[in-house]
Amino acid sequence: MTREEAWVLVREKIKSEFTLNHLLASEAVMRALASRFNEDQDSWGIAGLVHDIDWEITAHNPEQHSLLGAVWLREAGLSDHIVQAVKTHNHLHQLKPESLMAKALYCSEELTGLIVACALVQPDKKLASVKVSSVKKKFKDKSFAAGVNRDIILTCRELIGLTLDELIELELIALQAIASSIAL
Repeated sequence: MTREEAWVLVREKIKSEFTLNHLLASEAVMRALASRFNEDQDSWGIAGLVHDIDWEITAHNPEQHSLLGAVWLREAGLSDHIVQAVKTHNHLHQLKPESLMAKALYCSEELTGLIVACALVQPDKKLASVKVSSVKKKFKDKSFAAGVNRDIILTCRELIGLTLDELIELELIALQAIASSIAL
């Protein structure tokens, strides 16, 4: 499946601009991580782009989140590698991410929400104004972006060998590069 085909599938299932922007952010981050690890940027990007494809249906039933998406993605012909990464990103299933792609998606997609929240509290509401230090400060404040699971993000060292600072910097750069596409 090409990126364009994946985007068409996402647009069929997702209507919320907020969720679409999260998926675009996750795609950018996964592409940056693939580059960092000399992996296939296209497949990693697609994994980020489709990982929450079932969110609008499963948001009120989180135990089903990513399971329905995995079925849809398998039916659409995505590789088992991507489908497994999508399925394991939901920590409620307690599935251990096995591949580097699955590990990267697992620990990185939560952080996109925190970085976006950091942009939204800037006077100009722009990612360009966000610094690694401000993300780290907000990371420590559990009441800020309270829905972001910081424990999952902190698995970054164990799962993909990056420190929190390295992951924040990589994600911030990736998101700043697509800021206009996600209205930030």
